Formats: sequence, structure tokens, C-alpha cells
Amino acid sequence: MIRNLDMTTLRSFVAVADSGGITRAAGFLHLTQSAVSMQIKRLEDLLGMDLLERSGRGISLTASGEQLLAYARRMVALNDEVMARLTDQAFEGEVSLGVPHDIVHPVVPQVLQRFNASFPRVKVNLVTSNTRELRAAFARGAHDLIVTTEAGAGDGAETIHEMPLRWVGARDGSAWRHRPLRLAFCRNCSFLPVARAALDDAGANWDMALDSDSDRTVEATISADLAVGVLLEGTQPSHQELIDHGGTLPDLPVQMINLYGGRGFGAPYVEELAGLIRQGFAGPRVLSRRMAAAG
Repeated sequence: MIRNLDMTTLRSFVAVADSGGITRAAGFLHLTQSAVSMQIKRLEDLLGMDLLERSGRGISLTASGEQLLAYARRMVALNDEVMARLTDQAFEGEVSLGVPHDIVHPVVPQVLQRFNASFPRVKVNLVTSNTRELRAAFARGAHDLIVTTEAGAGDGAETIHEMPLRWVGARDGSAWRHRPLRLAFCRNCSFLPVARAALDDAGANWDMALDSDSDRTVEATISADLAVGVLLEGTQPSHQELIDHGGTLPDLPVQMINLYGGRGFGAPYVEELAGLIRQGFAGPRVLSRRMAAAG
């Protein structure tokens, strides 16, 4: 008796394998956890074998699951290709993209413009937040893709770019000369502990001029020359500048720009968006070098 594999169950299996769990896969597939669990169970019953090993530490593939995964990827990809070419219908859908607010410009608007030209019927929900909150939401399956700024690469991260952190202040400002050095940061900014550690290691006196939840308030405080801040080189607004401190402030480390979720187990347009993000963040390296040379 011939048995047929169901494409929906295969798609769920690939999503679970690639995302590492039922919860995150359910978020990516826009299904409930119970629906994904039922589809995996249906696939296991059809094949007569366990595909996943479930333990208190999470989910992993069995030997049979590993063997099926390669076939499942090819079958899902071929299914999507056939449907796209033979029906000649534009992709429709929705994708959630999370990006830290300080690296939205200039890359992300350009990426979204290019993506919309290729997939005009796919809605992109752009969410800006800090890296900590974006990673927590991604773990819950709330986003298909996130971009983060981190000192290293987290589990499942793909490092797509590296950018140096730089001290920033008001144009022609003098706040950076004052001691104690006055700092302005958002409360959850991941750059704040980096700046504090660098100043402490250098034995420099500092205090907090502002500790706010508002990015706009921080930006206005720095632009008014009331404090200094830290941004990735090339992302400072036009009314701020990189501080040419001549070594009076400590050097800051390089940050990784990481991409999570761009491994192609969702809809084809999700991987397309991930590819455009990779390409987009190849540009800031050239831009930042030019700005450093000009400064």
C-alpha cells in the first residue's frame, strides 16, 4: 500500500528541527504549539518511527529524524517552487522583523524597499527594541528574523557584520572634556555596561546624566552637549559626531551584528529578506571607514 507524505507535516518538522523546539516553530509557522505537536505526531505515526527525542533539556532529532530532515528540506523547497512557478501567483504572507533602534538606519529602510519591490504582497512587521528583548521575543517565536548587536555570537546566531563602538557627542561639543564624564543612555542599552567597564578600567570618573527609557530623550540630551553616549560607528545622527578625543577617553570594543532565524525553514520570502539584510549590512563597513577618514 502506497503511503503519501503530507507537506504540512513535513514543513512543521523542518521548522521544529531548525528552530530547536515546538514553541519557536509554532511562532514562525503562525500555528499553536498543540497544532505543531499534532502534526509531528501524525508524521511519526505515518512513518512508524520516532523523529524527535524529548527530554527536560529540550528537543533533538533521532537518527531517523536526521535522515528524514534532508529529504524534508528538499521536498518542501520543491513544493514551494512548483506552486510559485505553475500557479504564477505572487507570494502572500507576513513576516516579523526585529531590529535594535540604533541600527535601523540606514540599512533597514533600504532593505525593506528592495524586499517590497520583489514581494509587494508580503507584509513586513518591523519591530524596534533592544537586543535583550528581541532575543526573548525570538525565543517565544514572536519574530521570524531578528538582528542584534552583541559582544559575541549567541546560540543560533549568524554574524553578518562587525562595527566598532565609538563615543559620540554634540557637534563641536565639549561635554567629553568635563570630569566626571556625564553619560546619557537608555536604561536597557547593552552599550551602557560596556562604556562603564571601559571607563572603570581606565580609572576615569563618570556619572549618569540621564537614565531613561526614551531613545529620543537620550538623543536630545547628547545633542544639547549635556552628556556623551556610545553608538556604533556610522549610526550617529546628523546632529551628533564621533568624538575625536585624542586618547583621553578609553577605546571601546567591536560589536557583532548578528542575524537570527535566516536559515530558510520558513516561507521562501523569509530567507529572501534574510539575504537582503546580509547584503545591506555589508555596506556600513565602507561607510564607517569613510566617515572615520573624514573625521
